[in-house]
Amino acid sequence: MAHALGAPAAPAILRNTELDADTVRQARVDLAACFRMAGRLGMHEGICNHFSFVVPGRDDLFLVNPYGWAFSEITASRLLVCDFNGHVVAGDGVPEATAFFIHARVHKNVGRAKAAFHTHMPNATALAMLEGPPLVWAGQTALKFYGRTMVDEEYGGLALDEQEGDRIAASIGDADIVFMKNHGVMVVGGSVAEAWDDLYYLERAAEVQRMAMATGRTLKVVPEAMAARTYAQMREGDRESARLHLESVKRILAREEPDFMH
Repeated sequence: MAHALGAPAAPAILRNTELDADTVRQARVDLAACFRMAGRLGMHEGICNHFSFVVPGRDDLFLVNPYGWAFSEITASRLLVCDFNGHVVAGDGVPEATAFFIHARVHKNVGRAKAAFHTHMPNATALAMLEGPPLVWAGQTALKFYGRTMVDEEYGGLALDEQEGDRIAASIGDADIVFMKNHGVMVVGGSVAEAWDDLYYLERAAEVQRMAMATGRTLKVVPEAMAARTYAQMREGDRESARLHLESVKRILAREEPDFMH
């Protein structure tokens, strides 16, 4: 299901003097932690699916997982640095082709998308396979995403060229969460922590909705005014909650899988 990007030619040189080494190192650790916890929670699919983050201080470079490694194998140092032309600037290996064509175009075309997390996590993807709106505003967790989602109805097969990557990037608009019909989901955010927090709670919201739908009973939808009010309440503390959420993930992993930081 995955395709390796062709061997990059004439990669640029990443000089340590160009960047704040501590900031970049922290970004690597944060992103690696997300991979590990997503793997633990079954939010991965073999060696497919990708998380990426724009390198702090360099809007023309991004961190992404290398082709051939499962989420549970990712470490901070294993992440690649790529430019938008398909060159690996730092790291061993190459990105998976769809990782490059989706993530490079999203980061290039959607400036606010510093983090882009794409998965086929089972519950959210199951909702993306149904006709009609994927999320129903019937659960409190789902209200975190009220007014923040869009649905990409135009499934275009594997993203193996810039044209499909540009189409996906354009579909995002002002949304933070994209349900890619017949495919999966994409979460974008201004930080690794925010993208992780949204990804985690999106799958939880999808899981409980799927369970409720399985009963065959009618879902009790929250009225629009209350949904909007609750969303606003949640968003007031979302950024700090996301930061603390990721810190808790890193503490757990530091005890149980400390190699993620290497």
